[in-house]
Amino acid sequence: MPGMAEVRTAHTADLDPATLKAVRALLDDAFDGDLADEDWDHTLGGMHVLLWEDGELIGHGAVVRRQFLHAGRAVRAGYVEGVGVRADRRGRGHGSAVMDEAERLLRGGYELGALSASDEAVGFYSARGWRLWPGTTSVLGPTGIERLPDEEGGVFVLPVTTELALDGDLACDWRSGDAW
Repeated sequence: MPGMAEVRTAHTADLDPATLKAVRALLDDAFDGDLADEDWDHTLGGMHVLLWEDGELIGHGAVVRRQFLHAGRAVRAGYVEGVGVRADRRGRGHGSAVMDEAERLLRGGYELGALSASDEAVGFYSARGWRLWPGTTSVLGPTGIERLPDEEGGVFVLPVTTELALDGDLACDWRSGDAW
C-alpha cells in the first residue's frame, strides 16, 4: 500500500553498503550536517531499526550494547543512537514507530535503556516514559572514573530489570568522541 511505513530490524552485519550509506545520509540530514564520524561509528555494531516507505528509508534508530557502572555493579545497557526521521516525514508518528521497536529490543535484551537527548527531543522521550537521569554522569575512562557534569540534564534512562539509585552516579564505558 503506498505511503505505508514498514519497520525492519537488522544487525549492522546484515546491512549492505547501500543501506548503510542511506542511513548515514538520513542521519546527516536529520542532524543538520552535525553528525561527526565518531557519532556515526557509535551507531554501528548493534541492532538497527529501519523505517521504510515506498522503498525509501525515512527513519532510523540503533540500539548498541554498552557497559555501565552504577552503585558498585556493572549494568548491561542498551544505548539508543542515531534516531532520526527524514524532515519531510516528521510529525506523522514515524519517530514513535522507530522508538517502539527500539524499546522492544531494550526490554528483551538489556537491564537498562539509556540515551542522550538533544534539547529538541527531551519532550519526545519524556512523553514515552523515559526518565531524565537525576544523578551525576561519568565515564569509566583510561585513568578511572571521570565526572562529566556537562552531560547532566540530557541523559535519559529506561529501567528494564535493574533498580537505580536515582541520586547516584551513572558511569558509561569509554569510547572515542562523545562519551554519552
